[in-house]
Amino acid sequence: MYKVLFICMGNICRSPSAEGFFRHHLGNSRISELVTADSAGTHSYHIGYPPDSRAIAEAGRSGVDISTLRARKIRIDDFEEFDLILAMDHHNLSLIEQLRPGTAKARTALMMEYAPTEGVNEVPDPYYGSQQDFTLMCKLLDRATRNLLVELETRLVQG
Repeated sequence: MYKVLFICMGNICRSPSAEGFFRHHLGNSRISELVTADSAGTHSYHIGYPPDSRAIAEAGRSGVDISTLRARKIRIDDFEEFDLILAMDHHNLSLIEQLRPGTAKARTALMMEYAPTEGVNEVPDPYYGSQQDFTLMCKLLDRATRNLLVELETRLVQG
């Protein structure tokens, strides 16, 4: 089983949305039985809480249900449990790298590395913004998770 972990700061906007979009696309793929996903935050602000209502609403407009997800904080054992850990921005990637044990198997990267044509290298945090910011977040995550899935299909089916 190939495991992907999506990371943002509080695990109530970007990372659960990324998890939701990825799972949504994964469900219709050739590798749905070979890959799983989760999300977490680098901070413990919202542990146990559902995603922000604006994130739930915006993901829902794309047919993606994230309402049952609950926030958690990244753990040291995530670096052994997951194969790929994707951060939404440089700050959170830096925090992940600070936690990373020397023996970690997980590869870390930025989410937007999977959507270079979007012209941004981070998924902007919409938390203090408007609904338009949540719309942009979902647009970026939809594209990036689709591209991630294509890469994983190529690697896991042909590799």
